Amino acid sequence: MSARPAPSSTNLQPRTGSPSPRLDEAEFKRRFLNQFQDEAYASLGVELAKIASAAWEVYKHSRKSPRTRKAGAGFEDANFDLSVDWIAARDAVLSAQRRHEDRNGPRRFLLINGSSRSEHTCPGEVSKSFRIVEIARAVLEDEPNVRVEILDLSRLASEYGRHIHPCKACFSTSAALCHWPCSCYPNYSLGQVHDWMNDIYPLWAEAHGIMIVTPVNWYHASSPLKLMIDRLVCADGGNPDPTTTHGKHPTEAKEIEMKGWNYPRHLKGRLFSVIVHGDTEGAEGVRRSLADWLKSMDLLPAGPLAEIDRYIGYWEPYATSHVSFEKDTALQEEVRNAARTLYEAVVARSQGEQISAGSALRQPRAK
Repeated sequence: MSARPAPSSTNLQPRTGSPSPRLDEAEFKRRFLNQFQDEAYASLGVELAKIASAAWEVYKHSRKSPRTRKAGAGFEDANFDLSVDWIAARDAVLSAQRRHEDRNGPRRFLLINGSSRSEHTCPGEVSKSFRIVEIARAVLEDEPNVRVEILDLSRLASEYGRHIHPCKACFSTSAALCHWPCSCYPNYSLGQVHDWMNDIYPLWAEAHGIMIVTPVNWYHASSPLKLMIDRLVCADGGNPDPTTTHGKHPTEAKEIEMKGWNYPRHLKGRLFSVIVHGDTEGAEGVRRSLADWLKSMDLLPAGPLAEIDRYIGYWEPYATSHVSFEKDTALQEEVRNAARTLYEAVVARSQGEQISAGSALRQPRAK
């Protein structure tokens, strides 16, 4: 990107004015201790009070990243103190990128279950999205030299300590302030820990083909999927060197962007498939919005047969939706074709061929 005229310092001054979210000591400790409701903690009142006091000190002094080390070689400011959590996340992403680029390695696929439903929590029943993922997995694993990873986002609702914290929208202040991978978490002073994204970024980075399967939730993608989508903003234009902004200094980031930011596409060239299912309305819109999002990050559509929006048990009772899914053998074959198309596209791209994946497959439904 060409350099732009230098803006005035006033134009780059961050705008402020929203009310402070800071808590006083009493409210902080009340919230902190509220998580220890079970009677198993009843005899630990003294110990918990000491821990709450320590947590208050961390919060009061905003110690977001208590463990740091010098950035070292490879960063613009080698003497800047970087979070060791972020350094580990960066190293994992770089290792994943090397696996992605290894021409002698397996063809890598990431299958994502976007539903929050499972039998391991309140709904008491597996999701149709998960069953669709399993159909696709079976197709891909039947191919040679393939490795399949499953990202089951339902674990956000069923697994202890599993979180995807919301995006803080650093990119909207300046692209250079949004670090790749995300440096906003963990934030120990706010108790924003156990963030799953540091495990998820390498899964995307190493993949050659990605399939997203999601239900329609109120005309939109599911909330677990949307959390992940928002946190992937750093993969599309994010800054791989936090020392250039010395952590989170918005004015420095604005100055860098205005000098000319190159918006690196960290996931460019991966192939994708999208499968969206609903019961009444919204499937086509969600499928289109997901495909548009992926294309905006310079990921490539695997082919027409790899993008599906369907209704399962249209306006039928929810109680029998799995029965409707089991009867819809055409949909199941469409899922298999989507997986086959994704596989063909990945093979074609690895061989430097033009992608026309799925053109020879027979569609299970005729108009």
